[in-house]
Amino acid sequence: MASSNNSPAFAYTVVYVADVAKSVAFYAKAFGYKVRRLDDSHRWGELDSGATTIAFTPMHQRETDDITGSVQKTERGPMEVCFDYPDVDAAYKRAVENGADPVSPPEHKEWGQKVAYVRDIDGIVVRMATHVKTN
Repeated sequence: MASSNNSPAFAYTVVYVADVAKSVAFYAKAFGYKVRRLDDSHRWGELDSGATTIAFTPMHQRETDDITGSVQKTERGPMEVCFDYPDVDAAYKRAVENGADPVSPPEHKEWGQKVAYVRDIDGIVVRMATHVKTN
């Protein structure tokens, strides 16, 4: 058996949205991210989020719909986007002031984390929380 150094690195989370340019601008303003790039066609945008990239692409596009099927819209999608903040109260306030729909204000959880929830302009749930410390 051959030894493998071919370990994966998590590279992207792709968020399917109605309007890429609007969503990129919203996330930059509401959550404090720097825009890495927005292509001229406005079919792809990226936020600089450290080791991984948050990318945005249209809800429907021929490159993926024919291969993987169309994106299904439900009341609550099968994912949420989670961001760690040292000050969840300030992050929640900023997000709501910049157009996020409030879902649940910041509260302390029994496991020692402070958590708040909003929805972005496409209805995607965004969790803002302090980092969970492990023992």
